[in-house]
Amino acid sequence: MITIPTLLLDEKRCKANILTMADKAKRLGLDFRPHFKTHQSLEIGRWFKEVGVDKIAVSSFDMAMYFSKEWDDITVAFPVNILEIDKINDLAKRVILNLLVESKDSIEFLGKNVEGEVSLFIKIDVGTNRTGVQPDNHDEIFSLIELIQGFDNLRFKGFLAHTGHTYQCDGESEINAVHNKAISILSTLKHCISDKYNNFIISLGDTPACSVSENFEGIDEIRPGNFVFFDVNQSYIGSCHTNQVAVAMACPIVSVHPDRNEITVYGGGIHFSKDRQDTPEYGTVYGLGVEMDGETWRDVIEGMYVRKLSQEHGVIKVPAEMAAQLKPGNLVYVLPVHSCMTVDLMQAYLEVRSGKTISARYKTYLAE
Repeated sequence: MITIPTLLLDEKRCKANILTMADKAKRLGLDFRPHFKTHQSLEIGRWFKEVGVDKIAVSSFDMAMYFSKEWDDITVAFPVNILEIDKINDLAKRVILNLLVESKDSIEFLGKNVEGEVSLFIKIDVGTNRTGVQPDNHDEIFSLIELIQGFDNLRFKGFLAHTGHTYQCDGESEINAVHNKAISILSTLKHCISDKYNNFIISLGDTPACSVSENFEGIDEIRPGNFVFFDVNQSYIGSCHTNQVAVAMACPIVSVHPDRNEITVYGGGIHFSKDRQDTPEYGTVYGLGVEMDGETWRDVIEGMYVRKLSQEHGVIKVPAEMAAQLKPGNLVYVLPVHSCMTVDLMQAYLEVRSGKTISARYKTYLAE
């Protein structure tokens, strides 16, 4: 019986999302290195092994430590934090470890302090303007490669990029425009570097482009993550339909306000996060209500959306007929705006068909 905010997982939808992306990578001749920061679960990770995945990306060394129990080829897809050298050395002894660098200082530190061997990607900024070396700064890039190759314990793996600005797109045409520009940038860089170096790869990853684009010319590896569940944000971007979203929050109603067609639920920012989505229908929302039909949720309910979140409270706008029928103690079901953040906060799933609990508690594991 659900009595508190609970993150529901539809295993069937999740596995369908995994299979679709794995099949696409195979069809396009791409290595598939899914980013596990979304689901954060050893058990869900095994579902990827069922379709032949043998390498992963994560967002932190703590997450890498957790997944190293069952995975031996891991990319930490975040600019390397050299203060965690002890974790780097522990991982380097046990797994194939790939790190991201963009500065000489980080490379020199790793070269002098890594025990064992690690491979390094040079992070390239293809337009997100968050981290990375500018792709046309060839002198800097050559200098970084030469520095890497000067250390016996470091290997130049290639170039890694993230087209995070696809998350601001509206529809497939905008996604493809951003993605194709990144492909062009990376192809130009690859051609230039290949005159002097070979045996390196180009790794690119984001769920919107990997979901809708077909042009991956010059790319060797993709690293999408959010696609495993999708969410409200992805549905508005154009990456998926809401019927592909594989997680939903179940929240108990604590009060009903039919005079303003609103309900208040136990389910706030510490459960959903405060990521929001601007919509043409409702303005800013923090989730969309869905209808439960038998074992799982079905359609989005028109006019039902999370209007406001505080720490524990969620205020949900509902159609007038629902406001007249709902009572405290009833459950309502909401698709999260950002599944990655919601999972990170909840750290466990209730699978809707089997009723089994699936852990996503890598933080708890590390504290043990």
